Amino acid sequence: QVQLVESGGGLVQPGGSLKLSCAASGRIVSINVMGWYRQAPGNQRELVAALLRGGSMIYADSVKGRFTISRDNAKTTMYLQMNSLKPEDTAVYYCNTPPGYDHYAWGQGTQVTVSS
Repeated sequence: QVQLVESGGGLVQPGGSLKLSCAASGRIVSINVMGWYRQAPGNQRELVAALLRGGSMIYADSVKGRFTISRDNAKTTMYLQMNSLKPEDTAVYYCNTPPGYDHYAWGQGTQVTVSS
């Protein structure tokens, strides 16, 4: 089995920054294709960023220019650097593969709350 564990969330004021981490363990060898999702109360889970084959990255329009997805050199941990945070970024953030790939069981996610 593959386990995905998200961490790094917390309470931050608008304009602040957070860096989320996604640690993968189990049968997965390394993180090659992976994404970050978020789900706000009353909303569906949405893909906000993804790391694709060849190292390319994609972002939802709502976060483009503010968020950066990356992974460590060993490809065991994925990150989401979030800058210029807005209240509408408030959500539970999860990591998993983007659509079109075999996805894994959802982790517990990490709560990000942007509020003054």
